[in-house]
Amino acid sequence: MDLLRVKPVEPATTEESPLRRELGGLQLTLLGIGCIVGTGIFVITGTAAAEHAGPAIVLSFIISALGCLCAGFCYAELASMIPLCGSAYTYAYSTIGEIFAWIIGWDLILEYLVGSATVAVGWSAYVVSFLSGIGIHFPAALANAPFVFKDGWAVSGAIINLPAVLIVLAVTVLLILGIRESSGVNAIIVAIKVAIIILFIAFCFPYVHPANWVPFIPPSTGFGQFGWTGIMAGAGVIFYAYIGFDAVTTAAQETKKPQRDLPIGILGSLLICTILYVLVSLVLTGVVNYKQLDVAAPVAYAIQQVGASVAWLRPLVELGAIAGITSVILVLLLGQPRIFYRMAVDGLLPKVFTKVHPSFKTPHVTTAVTGILSATLAGLFPIGVLSELVSIGTLLAFVIVCISVMVLRATRPEIPRLFRTPLVPFVPIVGVILCFAQMVFLPPNTWIRLVIWLVIGLAIYFGYGYKKSRLNA
Repeated sequence: MDLLRVKPVEPATTEESPLRRELGGLQLTLLGIGCIVGTGIFVITGTAAAEHAGPAIVLSFIISALGCLCAGFCYAELASMIPLCGSAYTYAYSTIGEIFAWIIGWDLILEYLVGSATVAVGWSAYVVSFLSGIGIHFPAALANAPFVFKDGWAVSGAIINLPAVLIVLAVTVLLILGIRESSGVNAIIVAIKVAIIILFIAFCFPYVHPANWVPFIPPSTGFGQFGWTGIMAGAGVIFYAYIGFDAVTTAAQETKKPQRDLPIGILGSLLICTILYVLVSLVLTGVVNYKQLDVAAPVAYAIQQVGASVAWLRPLVELGAIAGITSVILVLLLGQPRIFYRMAVDGLLPKVFTKVHPSFKTPHVTTAVTGILSATLAGLFPIGVLSELVSIGTLLAFVIVCISVMVLRATRPEIPRLFRTPLVPFVPIVGVILCFAQMVFLPPNTWIRLVIWLVIGLAIYFGYGYKKSRLNA
């Protein structure tokens, strides 16, 4: 039964934080948008359409959005009750027990760590494309992963994806300098990239060819490729692009009024980004046949195919993508260290991870460790392998959060909730079903990697965390 021990909820509302409280509802919404808008639009949309869903990638985004909406309502309720950093890990610890909290915390480490590496690989592709457009040719051996996976692991001949490594390290330094500086840079980047996305939609829509949407749902060529199984597989692959609202909750202890502002940031960013995703995917698959979209920079490729009439838009889109994807890396690398920090405060990880910089008031040790690990992954592995790992980690986190709301409603109905998930238990149950269904349709190799990751995590928990837990003391 010690494995199911839970933390009391009440102290969470009064716990003093060594982190500096700087953020309000607007900044949290912009953090959410900064993380959500970028990867899904600028990187994964093309691959998911070409390999899984075809033009019906629009339906994949809608299915993912519905699952996210249900999970977002549940996140908002728990965030208003338990205003601590740590996201789903913290919520699980107060509802369904320590062992499940550890599993989801370890899973979130995978989600954010690999997520930031995935986005950095996409950032690298756009930077190389942009430099090529202005006559600067970056060596291919220094801009690609040395390892690739296609029916098995192989060596590509490249040395390292150097741009991906450099951007991760640069963002890591910014995050160590302070939350105010980081959120300010993010706000500027969000304004730029949303403006450029609107330009892409407005100026490329007249060049949409409805014939490219026929058939809207291509016939199935195998499990997870076209047909409805392909739509579900596409939804699972792109799902990780929505984790921005999850990242919002990791900044709870740096928020001025977390019980009020966290729900605003979660739901506001989710709504705005879903609208942008659907519009961009419609235009993208309407301008270019989905079979041609299996490229690392699909939006830039679509503009290139339109021709000279919108050629002026390509450098803007590439700059917007570079800036926009930078903000995704920033928010993901902001979230991961705070989960490390929270787990260390609870005693499940070594105490060194609780250190906060005396001047910057940021968890500098965990931020540095996260940056180095993420840069290593980004430099060595291809985008497809990384994105599938992030998707399954995100989906598992959302399932746990939806379950946690139902458990806490049953066990602690008297606790004040500044935000309440509507239609409980219907909304959480739908969230569990939609998220788990997308997990089922992910490739088997993704499941194998998740199981291996969780086995490693459980070995660490039983070897260290179980004994050192503050609740054990």
